Amino acid sequence: MGWSPRLVVQEYVDGEFIYIPRKSGNKKEWGSNTSTRIELQQRNMQIYEDYLAGNSQQELSDKYFLSLKSMQRIIREQRNMNEA
Repeated sequence: MGWSPRLVVQEYVDGEFIYIPRKSGNKKEWGSNTSTRIELQQRNMQIYEDYLAGNSQQELSDKYFLSLKSMQRIIREQRNMNEA
């Protein structure tokens, strides 16, 4: 029996799962395979609109089930995007 890459790998990780990361040039951005990124952008815009309409950060935090810190970050980011 000759040299086999499978046998060499099997010697070290017999029966286990291994993770081989993508080459840096082949990496995809987070959310590129799903609509999650777009949905979160839409949610964040709605949060900012609700905030501008007079809802407090605490009310929005409760409504969207997010921490107050997350709400503050979202509002700050949306404000910065709208000012740019």
